[in-house]
This record gives sequence, structure tokens and C-alpha cells, in this order.
Amino acid sequence: MRILAAHLYNDFSGSPKVLRQLVKGWISAKIPCTVYTGSKRDGFLSNINGAEYSYFGYKWSSNFIMRFVYFLRSQLNLFAQIWRSAHTNDIIYINTILPFGAALAGKLRGCRVIYHIHETSVRPRILRSLLFKVVEQVASDSIFVSKYLAGEVHLKGPKTKVLYNTLSKDYLDAVLNMVVPKTSLRNVLMVCSLKSYKGVREFIQLSEQLPYLEFRLVLNAKEEEINSFFDMKLPDNLRIYPTQTDVHPFYVWSDIVLNLSHPDRWVETFGLTILEGMVYGNPAIVPNVGGITELVTDGKDGYQIPVHRLNLISNTLHDLFHNPTEYKRLSLEAFKKGWSFADDGFVRKNIKILTT
Repeated sequence: MRILAAHLYNDFSGSPKVLRQLVKGWISAKIPCTVYTGSKRDGFLSNINGAEYSYFGYKWSSNFIMRFVYFLRSQLNLFAQIWRSAHTNDIIYINTILPFGAALAGKLRGCRVIYHIHETSVRPRILRSLLFKVVEQVASDSIFVSKYLAGEVHLKGPKTKVLYNTLSKDYLDAVLNMVVPKTSLRNVLMVCSLKSYKGVREFIQLSEQLPYLEFRLVLNAKEEEINSFFDMKLPDNLRIYPTQTDVHPFYVWSDIVLNLSHPDRWVETFGLTILEGMVYGNPAIVPNVGGITELVTDGKDGYQIPVHRLNLISNTLHDLFHNPTEYKRLSLEAFKKGWSFADDGFVRKNIKILTT
């Protein structure tokens, strides 16, 4: 068995991070793997020992029409590459619903096609509909990252399985080497993409409302993109950081982690950055819809508060940081919840799906 794994855009976000974890696990299990991705840009899929690579020429553009043209061209290239290299006993592993060129070529080659579905918030809707039609027609199995996501997408044809993301052994080993006792309760962290629907402007508003707290925003973006997006004077208690290859120091620094996504524009289907923070004992404030609610239990290890109730989020932060006993209770529960998602057979369960 050989795995040809396709992912569109290699960066430092959640879906390529999960695929990296799987690729390393497949290689450790002596399963040959080739990673097909859009370009040689740095990201979580870069430089995986033992993996072969192929690039199909995708680049992102801020112009929607050009972005769509680049996307279609890249999928033609990906189709051709898979068509030339795939054999009938190969598995075509599609990470997210976007690399449909690999799925079509794999199906025509008689390969088994497996989708790992991380999200449904693809725009425009007609593209989303077409991509899921491809999934229905060509996939033998569809792996969803949460029960919520599996329930939202009703696929006819593929076998549906839920496989929660977990934290890799490498990540957890680093946590064990860095955990330090929390002394002062004042540090608020959010790690996300540079998108308005991720609640980045609301995060700034919170820092303005709570000037006695410290806020850090880590964005999956370059410095120049951040400067262009935030063309304003920022509060003194807020620091914004570009893409980080090592997020551990930020989770050590933080006392609470936030996700302020707008569910009407982007539903969080899992929430890997929240999980990464919880293993450090950081309670979380997250939306009250989506797969992220399967990570955070309201009032137990954090709070589920929609972003449009920003004053309630602000009051919750104020009250929690002035109640050390309550904070300690939430922190302990967050720690336990986070470690319950340790890499306990994640790759093994994935390989079982691939081999049955």
C-alpha cells in the first residue's frame, strides 16, 4: 500500500498540522507516502523525514477571480500528476475538500479515495456544493474531525467516520518540558488566521475594554499583511505577532485562550489551537456552536459565549481573573480535558480505516 496525500495550501494552520501528524505516523508504520501540495512554501507539511513531495503550482491571491483561476489551474496540474503516478492499490488521501483534482484522478485510476474533512465554510456556496458532490461520487470513506461536522454534512455513498484530532507526542513532550506554575492572572491569548470572521477586531476591542490585562494575538500571516490589516493605533496592552513556528512560549505565557469566530461566517468544526492551550491548563472562551463545543464544556473547563456578546466576554474575563479559586478549578478541568486528547492511537485508528 502507498498513500498519495493531497493538500492545497501548506501553511501553519490546523489542517496541514493534522496531516503532518498522519504522514509521520504512516512513515513510522512503513507505509510509503507522497505529499502533494500547492508549493514549496514553508508550513507544517514541509521537511517531513521519509516523505516524498510533489508540487502542483497553487498560489493564493487576494483577488477572488484570480484566486479561483489559480485554484482551477492547480487542480488540473494535480489531476495530471496523480493520473501519471497512481496505481490501483494506492490510497488517495484528500486533506480538506479542496484538492478535488487528486480525487477525480484517483477514482479514474481505480484507487481508493479517502477524504479527511476539516470544515464546511468554503465560499462561494456553489463551489462548496460542487466539491461535496465530488466527495459523494468518488470517496469510499469520509473522516470528519467532530460529531458536529459529521452531522452537518449528509453524504450519500462514502462511509462516514469521526476521528477527533489529537495532539502529537512531539507537542506533548514539549509541553512537559515547559509547564510552569501560574502566578498572576492577567494574560489573554488568541491564535488564529488573519480574517475578520475570526474575531480579530473584537479581540482588539476586548483589550481596549480591559486595559489592566495583557493581550497577545498570534496570527497566521506575515508582518506586512498584519500592518496593512490593522491600519490603526493599537492599545498599549496588546501585542500582535506574525506566523510562529513555535507557539509553546505563548501558551506558557497565557492564562486563558480565546476563540472569537463568527458562526454566521465561519463555524469552528474542531478548534486545535484551543486544545493546544488547554493542555497548559488554560481555560477557554469559545463560540456556543460547532465542533469546538465538543472540546469546551460551558462552566466546567471554560465558557461558551458567542462573539456578539462581547460585553459578557469582557465581564467574564474580569470576574474570572479576580476569582483565583474559580480560575484554579477551571484550569484543572481544562488541563484534564486537554490531556484526554493526547495522541492515544490517533494514527493507529487512522491506519485501521485505511486498511479495512
